[in-house]
Amino acid sequence: MARLIRKLLPRRWRPDFVEIPVVRLHGAIMSGGGQFRQNLSLASTASVLEKAFEDKDSPAVAISINSPGGSPVQSRLIYRRIRDLAAEKNKKVYVFVEDVAASGGYLIAVAGDEIIADPSSIVGSIGVVSASFGFTELIKKIGVERRVHTAGKNKATLDPFKPENKADIDHLKALQLEIHETFIDLVKERRGDKLTDSIDLFTGQFWTGVRSVELGLIDGLGDMRSYLQSQYGPKTKLKLISQPRGLFGRRIPSASTRIEGLSAGLASNLANGLVDAAEERALWSRFGL
Repeated sequence: MARLIRKLLPRRWRPDFVEIPVVRLHGAIMSGGGQFRQNLSLASTASVLEKAFEDKDSPAVAISINSPGGSPVQSRLIYRRIRDLAAEKNKKVYVFVEDVAASGGYLIAVAGDEIIADPSSIVGSIGVVSASFGFTELIKKIGVERRVHTAGKNKATLDPFKPENKADIDHLKALQLEIHETFIDLVKERRGDKLTDSIDLFTGQFWTGVRSVELGLIDGLGDMRSYLQSQYGPKTKLKLISQPRGLFGRRIPSASTRIEGLSAGLASNLANGLVDAAEERALWSRFGL
């Protein structure tokens, strides 16, 4: 309604400022989510991204990202949704890195036409990692016998309660290399000749914002408000776009949340939340955060 009123006003009475929608993408990138925490995934971000790009009066969308990475699939799905919306709505995309945009977080960041970071931001980690634990000695000590019955010799691949198998490890490494190549190709496609050829950027290493400018991983240093005002004028305003809310102000839950039972699902959600929290903590700790 406000947009319609502005269009009906004579030009001299219309506001002389530019308003830029802002989307915050903060957290580890994992499918799902639940009652106790909200991870970044296509399901959790799609509606807020679409809402930001619907603003017909804005020439651009700004995205604030703070993520240590996570699921390569969800990272690429979010990246793809941003680029599709930018092309459909003819909007420029600015990405602003806060503490970290690493691994899958950086994959999402390259959806930006320009990437701006703080001098102390952590950027990069273009690689693939898989981590787990082995419990073979533990179950021996407590007298537990592991029994696994499968139809298909590879159905128990990488079982943490059995000794590592070279064939399993080789298969996992092959998968990681394929995913890594997809990541590398996407970064090269988006960053092009901006990337330095003085060092290998694709080893999984990460750098500060200052060094990332030199390497071509990002375009500049600064904060969102100052940078956008330098692009669109000192009167530029930022409009934070949040998740849609229901009649009484509560956030509308995702489909997965709605179908969970309140009693049976509560304990399950709590257990899953603790596991997710531990996994997320491990992701952040890789970067000293």
